[in-house]
Amino acid sequence: MAKNILCLSGPNLNLLGSREPDKYGTATLGAIEQKLGVQAAMAGSKLTCFQSNSESQLVDRIQQAAQQSVDFILINPAAYTHTSVAIRDALAAVAIPFVEIHLTHIRAREPFRHRSYFSDLAVGVVSGLGPQSYELALSYALDHAGKD
Repeated sequence: MAKNILCLSGPNLNLLGSREPDKYGTATLGAIEQKLGVQAAMAGSKLTCFQSNSESQLVDRIQQAAQQSVDFILINPAAYTHTSVAIRDALAAVAIPFVEIHLTHIRAREPFRHRSYFSDLAVGVVSGLGPQSYELALSYALDHAGKD
């Protein structure tokens, strides 16, 4: 049975490619998601990607994931990493294993970015490797979905 994986990206990630390329690189979110789609398809898995600047839409999408038999979530909460109890509570409520993703190394950035509301719930965190952070998180999900 094919794995069903959801990839969520938070605020401002729709600006990748043009937003602070010295920090975030030049790859667009669309390009990253396309590469992930190929990676998932080659493994016989279904990948659905969703990006929103809205905390409520991200919460709604996480809750929907439980009703759609999602096996694993990849999430780059972006700025919500440091502020969103609502997204944290949604992830805890659905109890779907997830990997937290960051393009930049958040512990090497401003002190307010050092605290994550998600890391203690995540099965893992991939941080600081640019777009490859998404690819490595997906590789893990493909190998471990349904095993946890």
